Parts: sequence; C-alpha cells; structure tokens
Amino acid sequence: MEIDFAGARLVMVESMRSEISDERVLRAIARVPREEFVPPEYCHLAYEDRPIPIGYGQTISQPLMVATMTELLRLKGDEEVLEVGTGSGYQAAILAELASRVVTVERLPELAEVAAERLCRLGLTNVVVHVASGALGWPEEAPYDGILVTAGAPRIPRPLVDQLAVGGRLVIPVGRRQIQQLLSVTRQPDGVKVRRHGPCRFVPLIGEEAWPEDESASS
Repeated sequence: MEIDFAGARLVMVESMRSEISDERVLRAIARVPREEFVPPEYCHLAYEDRPIPIGYGQTISQPLMVATMTELLRLKGDEEVLEVGTGSGYQAAILAELASRVVTVERLPELAEVAAERLCRLGLTNVVVHVASGALGWPEEAPYDGILVTAGAPRIPRPLVDQLAVGGRLVIPVGRRQIQQLLSVTRQPDGVKVRRHGPCRFVPLIGEEAWPEDESASS
C-alpha cells in the first residue's frame, strides 16, 4: 500500500503545536521529507514520534526532540550554525531551512558520505558536511551563532563553548551515558548561562571532553 507521506507529515506537525510555538520551526519540519532520511525498511515509521535506527549503532532522533532542540536555538535566518553528529542528515536539513549556513560534523565517514549525497540531492546547498577531525566540533569556521549536538556528553564541552559567538547558544544533552538532561547554554561576555529543559536519551558523544570511543560499545 502506498503511504501518503505528505499527509502524514502535516499530521505530525499539527501534533507538535502543543509543544512547539515557533512557527518557523514547524514550517521547516513540514517542508523536509523525513522519509528520505530513514532506511527503506523503516519508511512506514517515518512520521511516528520515535527514534529510528540508521545503522552503525546510530539513530535519527524522534521528530519532537528535533523540533525542541531546533526551537531552543532561536534562529532568525541569518545565522551560521554548527551541528555535531550529522547522522542521517535530517537535523541538518531542518537547520538549513532556518539558518543562513550549516556546518555539520560526523565522526563516521560512511554516514557522512550518505548524508552529504542526500542533502545535495534535496537541494540543500547551504549545508557543508565534514568528517570529524581530532577536535570536537569544527573550530576552523568558528565562531558560530548556534551549536546543536545530537549526542549525549558527560559535561558541557569547553571546546564547543569556545566555538560559540558571544550571545550564541549551544543545545546539548548532558549527563550519564544512559540518560541526560537537555541543556541550552548561552555564551555571555563574562561566562555562560545554562538552562535545563528536561530529560532525554541520546547515543554517547565521542571525542575530546566527551566519552572515550572504547567505551561506546557498552552504552
């Protein structure tokens, strides 16, 4: 049976209105075809509010979490944004609808290659995909107006705060390997302001000031 993806996408967006107030975020989610970012065998689940495996031990986040994290960045349209953890490329596609330019970094070359091809095919020309180097984030193009991290860290990583412009926001899950708190961190001239936005669960962030790679398999 053929699935009405466009109709399912609009139903999903309407279901988010009680949680998401930023109309720009809702319109971006309504424009991006999530079915293009999940493996074919999971296409029928594309518009359910649940994470979906994408291989290599990684997932595409549930749509409401994507919307929530995006809304916390408070994007107006002229920002340069860094995403840490490209995965399937879905979150980067949403950000590309809302920001001037998106730099997204993925530590797994296989996922980075597929995501770059997918984003290009969908005409999202304001996204650049990099395979992660040794440093956390992508300091070569800092500072960023916003940074969004799609993996859980044990603490707020200083290298990412350093890559923020003053007034910029970092949205990141922080806590234990099994469960985290979603934080928004605003860089101020004299330090940072941190707000908590409830519990969440992400795969572990691997790298500098994050979790070591040799422990990731046990998470």
